[in-house]
Amino acid sequence: MAAKIAYADVEVGTELPARSFPVTRATLVRYAGASGDFNPIHWNERFAREVGLPDVIAHGMFTMAEAARVVTDWAGDPGALVEYGVRFTKPVVVPDDDKGAVIEVSGKVAAKLDDEERTVRVDLTVTSAGQKVLGMSRAVVRLA
Repeated sequence: MAAKIAYADVEVGTELPARSFPVTRATLVRYAGASGDFNPIHWNERFAREVGLPDVIAHGMFTMAEAARVVTDWAGDPGALVEYGVRFTKPVVVPDDDKGAVIEVSGKVAAKLDDEERTVRVDLTVTSAGQKVLGMSRAVVRLA
C-alpha cells in the first residue's frame, strides 16, 4: 500500500476531511479487551468517581488512535504515518446512555517538511463535548 495523496498536490493550509467518532461504553469494553487495559476508570462509574473523575473516561490511547485515523484515511495508507505525538489535555467522558460521547477531529497541513522525502506535518484539533482533549496533536506523513 502507498499513500494516495501526492506531495506536489498539497499546500500548507490544506484541510483534511473532518471526522466524528462515536464512543460508547461498549466501545470501551471492546477496546479494553483488544488492548489489555482493564483499568476500572474505563468501565466502572463508581470507581471513576471515587478517584475524582466525572464519570467513566475513554482510554487515552484509544482517543489518540481515533484522531490518527483522520490522517491515515486522508493519506490512503496507514504506513504513510511516519511520526505522531499528542499531549493529553482532558479526558473524553463517556456517559452510560444511548449516545455516549463523540470525538471530533479536524486537521490541516501545517508545513511541508522535506521535498525529497515528500513529508508534511499535519496538525490536528481533537475535541469532545466542546473541549480540546488532545493538545499538540501532530503527525508527520510521507506522501506519494
